[in-house]
Amino acid sequence: MSSIPDNFKSLYSGKTKEVLADTQTGDTYLLYKDSATGNDGVFDPGSNTVGGSVDGKGKIGLVISAYFFELLEQHGTLTHFLGADLDRGLMKVRQVDVVPLEFILRYYTAGSICRRFDLEPGIPFDPPYTEVTLKSDEQGDPLIDERLCIMKGYLQPGEYDQALDTLSRIAAVLRSELAAMNLILIDLKIELGFDQDRNIVLVDEVTPDIWRVQDSNGNIPNQIDCANLILERIEQAV
Repeated sequence: MSSIPDNFKSLYSGKTKEVLADTQTGDTYLLYKDSATGNDGVFDPGSNTVGGSVDGKGKIGLVISAYFFELLEQHGTLTHFLGADLDRGLMKVRQVDVVPLEFILRYYTAGSICRRFDLEPGIPFDPPYTEVTLKSDEQGDPLIDERLCIMKGYLQPGEYDQALDTLSRIAAVLRSELAAMNLILIDLKIELGFDQDRNIVLVDEVTPDIWRVQDSNGNIPNQIDCANLILERIEQAV
């Protein structure tokens, strides 16, 4: 597992990443951890708890995130990605104002939406189904609408729809790229922030920790197996 360099200090520690600051330069970095979300040792990208740890997961996630951040920027998406130090497991990121929201897009029913609405998995959505939740483990990540986002000061008028449009464009790029890897994108959740000009910016990560996919055999691999598969495809493409 990657460790925090001596000249860095921790600003925030999440389930799968740690936000660090270089005390000499003031630059901000993400340290990708080896921990994975899940329950009772079963890995699940939709879980809000840590289900275990896998050696090397952090660096694999960093490679995948760098690949997809660069791909998305080529397609016109603003991101916080500035570069990756693979040896130390660090991603350099620009400082943005991150909102405590998660933006979810579903191409098929899976996970929590099946439990909440008594739906069978695998039902297609056309057009895709979108949701916004408050990023709060303590409150169970409740659904939140535009009025409450504005009332709480997370978004300004008009930004809710702009964020969902950004979500849809990001999902379309990822869906196409994953299809080229023989993977069907089921759903995903992303985090967004704002730069100093109030432009919407994709933040956090772009790894199997934020999506579900179906492979060519009809199986839904957990985020560990999915990451290994995608890493292999990325290395083959280089």
